[in-house]
Amino acid sequence: MRVITGSARGRRLKELEGMETRPTTDKVKEGMFSIIQFDIEGRRVLDLFAGTGQLGIEALSRGAAECVFVDRRPDAVELIRENVKLCGLEENARIRKGDSLAYLRSGEKFNLIFLDPPYASDLLDQALEAIAGFDICRPHGIIVAESAADHTLPPVQPPYRLYREYRYGKIKLTVYHRSGNEDDE
Repeated sequence: MRVITGSARGRRLKELEGMETRPTTDKVKEGMFSIIQFDIEGRRVLDLFAGTGQLGIEALSRGAAECVFVDRRPDAVELIRENVKLCGLEENARIRKGDSLAYLRSGEKFNLIFLDPPYASDLLDQALEAIAGFDICRPHGIIVAESAADHTLPPVQPPYRLYREYRYGKIKLTVYHRSGNEDDE
C-alpha cells in the first residue's frame, strides 16, 4: 500500500494486523483519486472510518489543506499517526479516536468526505444519513463512499444528490455532491 502521487509519492504505508480492516486496493484508490483529482487542493477533508489513513494521506499528499482522520480502534489511531508522520504530513492532519458516527455531530464542515467502513456493517448507510442530516459538507462538497458492488445505498436528501457510481470488480464507489448555496459561501 503506497501513496500514489504528490509530496509523499511512493511512500509505503504500514497496515493493520488481522482481517478487521480492509484497505482500499490500489486499483480502486487510483480510480477514486482520478474522479476527484481537481477537487482536492486546498480543501478540508474528512477520512471517516480511517483504518490505515491511506485515503486522507493521499489527499494531503495531493495538496489538501487539512484532513481529519476518525477511527474507533486505538491500534488504527496509532497506525494513522505513524503513517502520517512517515509521510511528513503531521502539520495538516488531525487524528481523532472515537465513534465515527458521533463525530459527525461535531458541526465541522468539510469539502471532501471519504467513507469506507467495514462492508458487513450498516455504518455506511448510517453515515450517509447523518452527513445529510447534520449537513456537514460545504457548498459543492463531495462524498466518496466505498462499498460492496451489490450494496444498494439509501437515497440522500437535498441539498445532496447522487452524482455517479463506478464499479471495480466487487467494489463500488458512489460519489455524492452537495449543491451550492450562494448564501453559505
